[in-house]
Formats: sequence, structure tokens, C-alpha cells
Amino acid sequence: MIVPMTNWLPDISSGTGPVYVRVADSIETAISHGVLPPGAKLPPQRNLAYDIGVTIGTISRAYALVHERGLVAGEVGRGTYVLDRAHSKPISQLDPITQQLAGTRGIEAPGATIRFDTTAAPDIGQGEIIGELFAEISRDRQVEISSYSRSFPASWYLAGQTWLSRNGWQPAVENIVPTLGAHAAAIAVISAVTSPGDKIVFEHLTYTQISRATRLLGRRSILVESDEHGIIPDDFDRLCQQQHPRLAFLMPTAHNPTLTTMPETRRRAIAAIARKHSVWLIEDDIYGVMTGDQNPLMASMAPERTFLVSGLSKSVTAGVRGGWVACPPHFAQRVKVTHKMTTGGLPFILAETGARLVHSGHALSLRQKSIAEIKVREQMAREALTGFEFESHPHVPFLWLKLPDPWMSGTFKNAALAAGVLIDDEDEFKAARTEKVYHRVRIAFSSPQDRKALQSGFMTLRQLLENGSASYDSDS
Repeated sequence: MIVPMTNWLPDISSGTGPVYVRVADSIETAISHGVLPPGAKLPPQRNLAYDIGVTIGTISRAYALVHERGLVAGEVGRGTYVLDRAHSKPISQLDPITQQLAGTRGIEAPGATIRFDTTAAPDIGQGEIIGELFAEISRDRQVEISSYSRSFPASWYLAGQTWLSRNGWQPAVENIVPTLGAHAAAIAVISAVTSPGDKIVFEHLTYTQISRATRLLGRRSILVESDEHGIIPDDFDRLCQQQHPRLAFLMPTAHNPTLTTMPETRRRAIAAIARKHSVWLIEDDIYGVMTGDQNPLMASMAPERTFLVSGLSKSVTAGVRGGWVACPPHFAQRVKVTHKMTTGGLPFILAETGARLVHSGHALSLRQKSIAEIKVREQMAREALTGFEFESHPHVPFLWLKLPDPWMSGTFKNAALAAGVLIDDEDEFKAARTEKVYHRVRIAFSSPQDRKALQSGFMTLRQLLENGSASYDSDS
């Protein structure tokens, strides 16, 4: 929680040592005595320097010192504020390596906020069904849930075959690997078919949990140009000729965060280029399965080189971590091994629950209910943000908002957080360093428990958009 900027001034009349140390000590004393509570915004450095008769350099050194002590956080466009030391460090307080891996999100979401930064399936009562399945499995499979999953039941593979089948295409059951969600599936594939130092193609904007994870594995990210129809074939071909990537990560339907969907002609062009240059493809269909899109899957066009990944997290339940990957022929065993090595293994109770959700029909029914709820929420967003430019889809739980002048993406995100709404700025989705600026934010709306909170969050964002950044104090 961010509280208004304080009128507090440090007492530097007592004590010894450099003035900046006395200022820092005074700040620490005020924090420890509750005079500066968690969330209190410190005065802008220039103002404070004037008020106590010192140089701005002195205040800068003092603020840097209390920052090093872990007492405050300072962010461009937001100011310097007192941390709640009972909670984990925000992203700005992390060491550089951790910060690079974590992206723009904190390790833990701040409390007392409306969360518009997650696209997990909405709460539609699936907890009761999952609880009943847990009870059944605990009663019927006591030995299996208390040990490692050394062999997988046939039902787990068949569930994956059912869930991944779409638009007349069905993977062979022997090519299925059950996984701990779509993310783990993608990382297992990357580990299986690439080596440290290999290059992987990403769009400038993408699901960066994958691109950051690939850097952790020692792979290198290279960027391909996109337009309103997805990856541009000519640029993909150029990149393949000049950079020789081993793999490309694609979201052909309902791309995150742009919501772009590739037409069939574009998909066939990308598949042909990948085949010409012997590039593997990962097709992430986690949102595509929710859209009703009739374009053929990349896996049906280039089955010899496409790994199709999907799961339950966006449309059924995120907590079960149910996922599957359909591999090209003869690669399933390798991916199964790399999945075990990168995740530690598949917990029996989770994989069994995911499979039973699919085979019982509960997963399909819950997906339909999730889509119905998302459709209502997307319409609420459309009404609340009328007059502003954004892309959305009635079956997908986020929108991609174009910010009006003079807002910048990071500043708007900070202003929204200060107003109690957590969203993602465009930097969260940049796969590597890029000079491209989009002036956009992603607003996800599946997380709030009730529609009243949802509406409140939308109206808060609308007020910020209407008032402009002049109403947000970004001095630091």
C-alpha cells in the first residue's frame, strides 16, 4: 500500500559524521519509530535538499544509503517510499541477476491490490471438483501418491491426446509427454533439442517466462519482426540464413500479449521456412484452444519439427499444473527425460488429477464455464474503457491497451500500483533488449474473485487514463 507523500523532515542537528549519513540515520530512526510507516513516500530529493539547506547530492547519497540498508525502494516515475520489511523484497531491491530473471514483476505480489497481472483460469467453482478428485485418488492410489512417478499410466497420455487435439488434427498417443504445465513442457523441449550457446527465435513481444528461462539454460535469444498477422516470413527467413537458430518459439493463436492470430497462409510460410533451415518449432496453444480459431495448427503443417504445448492453467485450473506436449515422432522419450531433469519429476497426484479432469468431462465443462465468465469480463472491460484503443478477444482473459499521450508504459504501471491495481507494462513481455517502444500495457482480468472488484479496478484505470500523467507525482 502506498500512502501520500509525507511532510516529515530529518533532524540533522545532533550526531556526528557526514551530513548524508545523519540524514540516512534520521530516516532509519523515523521508520523504526513508525513516524514513516510502510508505504510512506519520502519527499522529492530536490525539495528536501532545499528545506534543510543542503545540496541535492547530499540527499542523493542519503537516499542511496537507506536503499542499501533495505529500508526504502526507489523507482523511476514512482518516487522513493518506505518498504514493509515484513514482506519480501520488491523487484527494485533484488540483486541484478535475480532481477534479470524475475523480469518486471516482484517475487511476491504486493498485498491489498486488485490483480490484473495474472491470466489463470477464473474461479468458477472448480475447487470443489478438484477436492473430490484428490479425495478419490488419495483413497484409491495410496501407494502411488506416496512415491515417485516412475512409470506413467496410459490414461495420462490419452488425456494429453484428447486435450491437444484441435481442428481435425490429433497427435499420436506415443508422441505425448505429460508435463507440469505448458511452461515446463516448453523448457523440456528446449533442453531436449538445443544446446548451450544455441540461438532461439522469439518475437520482440512474447511470453518472456520462456525467454528468461532459456537464458538460464545458456541459450541465446534473437528477435524476429512481427506485424498484425504475426511473424513476418521474410524476416524469419533472413534471421535463419544469417543467425542459424536451432528453434523458434511461437504463439500463432491469441498471442500473448498482442492477441495477434496468424492466418493460415502465414503459418504455412513460417512452416516452410523452418523446414528449409532445419529449425525446430514450439507452438504454444495455451490460449488458442479457448478462442475457437479454425486455422490449422502448425503441428498439422510441420509435424516432423513442431512441438505442440498446452495445458489446463488458463481455462480450467492453474493449481493442478496439468500440461502436455505433442512431440515429433521419436522425440517423446527424450523430452520425458529432460522434463524430469528440469522439474524433478511429475507428482502423481497432480498428473492423475489432470488426467481424470479430462477423462471425466470436467475439464471440458470447466473450460466452457471459464470462457463464459471471461466473455462477461471482457465485455465489462470494453464498456469501462470505451473511447480508448485496445485489442481484446471475448474468450481470452487479457487486453492489450494503447496508452494515450503523455503516458509511458512503466509510469502508467507505477501509477496503477499506487492506486491499488497491479498490471503489466510492456517491458514484462520483451524477450531481449530492444529499442522498440509500444506505449502499451497488458490488463488481465481473470483473477479478481468478484465482479465488483473487477469493475472497481477498471474504473481506477479509466480515471488514470482520463486524468493523464500530470495527476501522478513521479518525482524522486
